Amino acid sequence: MSTRDTQSLNFNSLEQGKGKRLRAQKITIFQFLKSNIATASMVSDATGVPQKSICRYKRDLEKKGLLFEVEKKLCGITGFKAWYLTTNPDLFQQSNQLKMF
Repeated sequence: MSTRDTQSLNFNSLEQGKGKRLRAQKITIFQFLKSNIATASMVSDATGVPQKSICRYKRDLEKKGLLFEVEKKLCGITGFKAWYLTTNPDLFQQSNQLKMF
């Protein structure tokens, strides 16, 4: 096996490790927000997951209908207005469309 092949294999294993870490971060965020309502900054502070990553996971979970914004108010960490988030289905706000029928 050449040096080039060895470097390729190492790169592939790094990519697989990165994928596992990202999946673990998403699961951590999902589980945290299942029992807590928090802003992205608050989630980052509690879990150690970088805030930029939380924003990306937030978008992915919203698209799948697994995360919702509960209310916008001052963040307990930054002091700025921010959305409080949850993955707890009991706390999801009902759509107005469902109330029409």
